[in-house]
Amino acid sequence: MIGLEIADIVGTIAFGLSGFMVATRDRLDLLGIFIASFLTALGGGILRDTVANRVPFVFSHHIPTLLVILVILVAIIFKLYKKSEIENTKIFVISDSIGLISFSITGSLVGLMVDFNIFGVIMLALATAVGGGIMRDTLLNRVPVVLTSELYGTVSILIAIIIFVLDYFEQVNSISLLLVFCFGLTLRLVAYYKRWHLPKLD
Repeated sequence: MIGLEIADIVGTIAFGLSGFMVATRDRLDLLGIFIASFLTALGGGILRDTVANRVPFVFSHHIPTLLVILVILVAIIFKLYKKSEIENTKIFVISDSIGLISFSITGSLVGLMVDFNIFGVIMLALATAVGGGIMRDTLLNRVPVVLTSELYGTVSILIAIIIFVLDYFEQVNSISLLLVFCFGLTLRLVAYYKRWHLPKLD
């Protein structure tokens, strides 16, 4: 499925960049930067494929690994690590949001391909979108962003539900997926800048 491949590539690039920026903020060495970037970009996909009983895509294709390496090299060349307050910069917020939406879409599509029900599709979308970030944050001894950030995991769940409904009515195609992507990205960015949160217990 072309839409799945495109979303996977876009998500890998975006999360590879966000992983790089988090690693440089925490002043990791080069090995730490590579590990954090790879976990963020590829960890969720590995978890997704394992749950779906598939050989992880990154283990059978060279493109994901090469993309992450290329992203790290480009980020080093353009000295993105010199940005102050990295996680508040537009490039981090946008790249992380693009990764979230792209991987939510790929997780949902894989869930549909293996005939999961709506709960399974939602769980696979979440695992793909936030699994790598959770691995990275756990490794860096941080509270995973999905537990605290503005409608982060919620956006992933909404995307999974929308794609499941579209599939039910046989309307999953390149155009509908592009519209879902635009909707999800807009919602995530608006939620971030407007500081929208789910209710918290006092």
